[in-house]
Amino acid sequence: MSTTGPTRERFLAVGSGVDLPRHARLLSAVHDAVLSGQTPPIAPREVVARSWSRLQADGVSPARCEDVVLADCSELESRRTRTALRSILPELRSTLTQVADEANFIVVIADTDGVVLWREGSRGVRKAADALGFVEGARWSEDLVGTNSVGTALVEKAPVQLFSAEHYARSHYGWSCTGSPVHDPRTGEVLGVVDISGSAMSVHPTTVALVQTAVRLAESTLWREHTVQLDKLRAHAAPVLAAAGGPAVVVDRHGWVVEANGISVPDRLAPPCADKPLLVPGLGLCVPEPLGEGWLVRRRGDRADIELELDLIAAPRATVRGDVDWTRSLSPRHAQILRLLAGAEPAGIDAASMSEALFGDRDHVVAVRAEISRLRRSLGPVLTTHPYRFADNVRVRLIG
Repeated sequence: MSTTGPTRERFLAVGSGVDLPRHARLLSAVHDAVLSGQTPPIAPREVVARSWSRLQADGVSPARCEDVVLADCSELESRRTRTALRSILPELRSTLTQVADEANFIVVIADTDGVVLWREGSRGVRKAADALGFVEGARWSEDLVGTNSVGTALVEKAPVQLFSAEHYARSHYGWSCTGSPVHDPRTGEVLGVVDISGSAMSVHPTTVALVQTAVRLAESTLWREHTVQLDKLRAHAAPVLAAAGGPAVVVDRHGWVVEANGISVPDRLAPPCADKPLLVPGLGLCVPEPLGEGWLVRRRGDRADIELELDLIAAPRATVRGDVDWTRSLSPRHAQILRLLAGAEPAGIDAASMSEALFGDRDHVVAVRAEISRLRRSLGPVLTTHPYRFADNVRVRLIG
């Protein structure tokens, strides 16, 4: 997510040139008014108002948020071992931690539950964080410690910067913090949060950009790891594909295509599951077979019913529906062929008759065969030959 220009402004707690002590006093008055049901001198920022509203609706008091819950040592180590964020530590240390001492802030990495996994940076700020309970193993989710840049960023799924009394708990008023979610580039899922925290008077507009830059570099590291894993799986899969004896695809456990043999497929399929048929463009219904850290996907022996929806109106497309749906755009010629086949059901149509319908004569059989071949590569075994028609297990729904 870019944080340049107006987009970045939405996440800023304060702008340049703001009188910070005066603004902190104003926010304290806002906090007191909102939580007591009175009219505040100014409205809280939208992200803050949403967070306070969630907490009030759940009956969470600011005083309760000062009671920090700690994971024990074994749980903390287990979380550190499981998380994919452990591999981004070198990247974050090179971009953030090295300047943390000089800039008087700490860098915190938390997982998807808001548990603080690692914390590094300024010794003085770490000591202040210790007194607050903002330590490794602390559960810093919004529902436990109130509005904060770790837990609230997880709820909002977006960068969050907070200043002083924008925090829900009064003990957090002396802090400013900026957190941003880290996404798994393979799945898009949130892996956790990278946070920069320091004293309230150290807040700065550039901190949002700094955190976002670190997050982008971290996500790039995760993507490089992903490509290395794909290369390893590709080397392992090569002889298996060669011996597959027909069209097949090898994917990793997230569905990213490693290699395909005899078929053209998208970069990513639905993540396979054992014993669950998978609908693959160009292959039809397939059975995933475990292959090292991935899956071999090839056509299943039996034929399950599938639905083919043909939308041949403005922008022609074909949608195959099964356990997983997928759609292919159609060229005008392919749309014309599919319309002819739909009208020729159930007997079908031979190549010469198709040539006459498409070209006005029976002399373009070779061109017809080429077009049908391209269609079958795109849509899979929903079409049969000799004669050309839809397969017996395909239910056709024509739109337009």
